[in-house]
Amino acid sequence: MKLDAGQLDAYRRTGHVTVPGVFLPDEMLALIDDIEKWGEAFLSDLPPEKRYWYVDGGVKARQVLRKLDYPHHQRASVRAIATDPRLTGLVESIIGRGVTICFSQVFFKPPEGGGPKVVHQDNYYFGPQDPEGIVTAWVALDDANVENGCLYFGEGTHRGPVYKHIAPSDAPFDLHVPGEEAAKRPMTPAPVPRGGVSFHHGNTFHQSGSNLSPNWRRACALHYVSNANRFVSPALPYDEAAVLRVTG
Repeated sequence: MKLDAGQLDAYRRTGHVTVPGVFLPDEMLALIDDIEKWGEAFLSDLPPEKRYWYVDGGVKARQVLRKLDYPHHQRASVRAIATDPRLTGLVESIIGRGVTICFSQVFFKPPEGGGPKVVHQDNYYFGPQDPEGIVTAWVALDDANVENGCLYFGEGTHRGPVYKHIAPSDAPFDLHVPGEEAAKRPMTPAPVPRGGVSFHHGNTFHQSGSNLSPNWRRACALHYVSNANRFVSPALPYDEAAVLRVTG
């Protein structure tokens, strides 16, 4: 699969594009089943001092994970979709032939309380050598819509700079664009159906809303770089052992 001319133009113009139907719904349901088993085991073994990093603070009645890191490295099920030609062909149509995964995440966004994510730019987190040679593929495991906390994008912000991010002292993982800068850019919702993929440039402003619906909004974000690219000035530490060369 490749992006067609219209999709590629939309990506270059706005900094993001959504491609529905990359994966089948049944494939996503099987992936959810495996990730849920991993999440249950991870949470049961998670020491109290690390729970603030991984547990969703928006859900008060019970402890629910907000995310897991490196699923492409930890789970064969995720590695299979991360290296699937249906996805990698789309990635290569954006950043060129020969790609590597440097980082990945699963986001759970549980129903009736899953917390929001404030405006941020992936390239601040990653500090890539080549800012153009990186793209995030956000795979919707459930239907993602405005009600359950889909992504929002600041269209055209990929053509601007990467801003220094800030974070609350009690949530150092919550790096985000300063409010006065974020407020200057309108944010556009980008719903994605289950099995669809949202691609965005590393400079593009993006955020997600709270999940106030009765439905889950699980997703897997896979961060691809061109093979010659690397994270040279990351804001957070990353595991070099998890780097996976996919094609080329």
